[in-house]
Amino acid sequence: MKNIVLLTGSSHPALARRIGESLGIEIASCTLGKFSNQETSVEIKDSVREKHVYIIQSGCGRVNDNVIELFILIQACRMGSAKRITVVTPLFPYSRQSDKSQKKRLPQHQIGSEIMNSLTQTSETSPSLPQGAFAQSFMGMSSAEGGYRQWCARAGTLIANLVQAAGADHLIAMDLHDPQYQGFFHIPVDLIYAEPCIIQWIRSEIPNWRQAVVVSPDAGGAKRATSVCNKLNLDFALIHKEDLANTKESMGLVGEVAGRPAIILDDMIDSGSTIGLASEILKRHGATEIYAIAVHGVFSGPALQIINRSPVTIVACTNTVPQEEFRSQCAKLRTIDIAPMLGEIIRRTFYGESVTQLFVHDEQA
Repeated sequence: MKNIVLLTGSSHPALARRIGESLGIEIASCTLGKFSNQETSVEIKDSVREKHVYIIQSGCGRVNDNVIELFILIQACRMGSAKRITVVTPLFPYSRQSDKSQKKRLPQHQIGSEIMNSLTQTSETSPSLPQGAFAQSFMGMSSAEGGYRQWCARAGTLIANLVQAAGADHLIAMDLHDPQYQGFFHIPVDLIYAEPCIIQWIRSEIPNWRQAVVVSPDAGGAKRATSVCNKLNLDFALIHKEDLANTKESMGLVGEVAGRPAIILDDMIDSGSTIGLASEILKRHGATEIYAIAVHGVFSGPALQIINRSPVTIVACTNTVPQEEFRSQCAKLRTIDIAPMLGEIIRRTFYGESVTQLFVHDEQA
């Protein structure tokens, strides 16, 4: 492959090296560091003039430092006369901050009544402002005591704008927490999925997978779980919250798992509380073995301690986030390698081939 350059930031150089190996390309020489005042320093030592540059940077570890480093890498390539700059973010930074604050403002069980209130509520305040908590939630507002309206920053939208402002021409992202992020960009976005790798792992690593039940730990992940169910011809179950309290008593199970293995499927494991509670509910309902699979294994705070104490048999995550340190602290962790798939996606985008064909499921027995 000529006229292609692979660059990596500080977030996940091991993944970048594996991608380079799958493509038969060496990572371009680049010095990353800090000045004495802690400002980010970037120096690209190989020429990028008239070349297609792929910058691999995941939104993990020291996220804020890595984001700034990404912007400077993009700008350095732009100033170095790169022909095209593609940003590859296995885990897109700030991907959970598009509507997180909005969810905190308005409990879901109040939405129906707030719709009616927003239509009938009157106020002596300026008519240019939306009335009612429901309307305000969509405008990014919240009402504090005394009638003051607080505007919510949407950091995810800001990051999308900054990636484009820095000079990126194309973005490749894996399993966005909020797919709506694609709409924040004016440049082409290839949203890719770890589902083929997950299906392959289930077939090869779970001995009795044909008898298993795929479980979504919440309603938001039902679409992802049912997609895997349909491709593997497995049954589906759903854990739902009966009220706002995040406890075992407030969560119920829809579906039958008694006497069968259960596979919990989610896009991200962060604090580990969802997986911990879901596994206890499944164990209480008679699941024989419990597997948890997630695309992004962030494991912040007490997540590993929660998993170690939980009845989960195995937790498998892709290597969009470095997993070596986590695996040394938890014997239940397994890693699903996505480097070959990312390498193939880079090859296809470089040659202008279809990316969608990678996700066309091959019906196997």
